[in-house]
Amino acid sequence: FKGRPVTGIINPWNEMNTCHTHFPQRVQDIKRGILEAGGFPVELPALSLGEQLMKPTTMMYRNFLAMETEELLRSYPIDGAVLMGGCDKTTPGVLMGAISMNLPSIYVPGGAMLRGHWRGETLGSGSDVWKYWAERRAGNLTKESWDEIEDGIARSPGTCMTMGTAATMMSLAEALGMSLPGASSIPAVDASHQRMCTLSGRRIVELVWEQRLPSEILIQQAYENAIMVDMAIGGS
Repeated sequence: FKGRPVTGIINPWNEMNTCHTHFPQRVQDIKRGILEAGGFPVELPALSLGEQLMKPTTMMYRNFLAMETEELLRSYPIDGAVLMGGCDKTTPGVLMGAISMNLPSIYVPGGAMLRGHWRGETLGSGSDVWKYWAERRAGNLTKESWDEIEDGIARSPGTCMTMGTAATMMSLAEALGMSLPGASSIPAVDASHQRMCTLSGRRIVELVWEQRLPSEILIQQAYENAIMVDMAIGGS
């Protein structure tokens, strides 16, 4: 550890959260960047909030994730943090914890999944799933058609590719200045996503040496910028 910034990687991954399926591989990409920049990476598993399966809602647990993130960074000898997130409430959860702790931090968005198609129509996960499920329950869709939709509506790791909460929160994190420019628009399985993770690992080490704190980044203009971006993209 001597002379090397100890960098905690907050990783809200589990096998039930398909938004974060690729996180075990991305952790290695982040670690590579930290090591290249002279830091010492340590992975810190955290509560995984998968909107698609958690009931009744992940909103009940967002603050738990924020508290866990803050205490992980407070209780261990951590100099800086990489915050991994993607699914809906995960992004605000890890950001809230890191902001409260006020350690040098960078957010790594999980990225959206690839879009699918069904009989000539583009499928939007997180939106069309509810529309077609209503059609199925009304008797307007056969089981065969429903099975075809299931095959295409979530066909890769990553968050919903529609402008829902996940995409909105990732975009706003970037607009606030907490992630690398352009990071929020890279699909989860794109090769550029791996490169972005490695670059984020390098950047957090620089942030530690610079002692650039979230409180210095999240000034009034940053919040105004995020509000304008939210309005421009039609965020959730």
